[in-house]
Amino acid sequence: MKIQVLGTGSSGNCYKVKIGRATLLLECGLPFKVIQKKLNFKVSEIDACLVTHEHMDHAKAVKDLMKAGIDCYMTKGTAEALGVSGHRLKTFRPFEKARYYSEVLKDLIILPFEAVHDVAEPVSYFIKTRDDKESLVFVTDTAYLKYKIPDCECLMIECNYVKSRLDENVRLGNINTNLRNRIVKNHLSLESLVEALKLADLSRCKKIYLLHLSDGNSDEKLIKRTIQEMTGIEVVVC
Repeated sequence: MKIQVLGTGSSGNCYKVKIGRATLLLECGLPFKVIQKKLNFKVSEIDACLVTHEHMDHAKAVKDLMKAGIDCYMTKGTAEALGVSGHRLKTFRPFEKARYYSEVLKDLIILPFEAVHDVAEPVSYFIKTRDDKESLVFVTDTAYLKYKIPDCECLMIECNYVKSRLDENVRLGNINTNLRNRIVKNHLSLESLVEALKLADLSRCKKIYLLHLSDGNSDEKLIKRTIQEMTGIEVVVC
């Protein structure tokens, strides 16, 4: 499995992942021209793009990617919020509230699962090869995890803020209470991530990528040290 971070954070999220026989984009929150350049103008090598929700820092280039011939996967709610349609749009079929049938792409099984964010129908993703030799969990923009993190080889997960740092910024007047509450209701904290990892089976996990850190409300060194010491797994802060 090969992972390339093209962009992360509020300025735009986009990750290139080679897993099994497929090459994916996870999110497309950068301008299309920027994505083209970062891919060395080899956009045709991308088999599909998976979008978690409609915010522009995650979906800015979706229409351009579809025009370029790339299948884009998302929930029906996200597609409606983005106003996209056409044969390049692939929406997940729900079988009950907030649960979806898996999709097959080349030798991959893609399973979306519900995220907690202030948008139409947000999801995270569990992606694995049919032979289960490679597996990836991708979680971003969620206040907490409703489900136990699946057993996986690689975990890409948001760690947006540290609660004490966020509260200190409120006390200092750097942010107001309304913004603080919005962050808490929409993004994953270090503290919530730690609790989720305590419940997870990480026996197969080889690497953890920490995504979408807030510039002002996080602490990169503290976050990396906390997760690495807790899990004993290599941690990459994006």
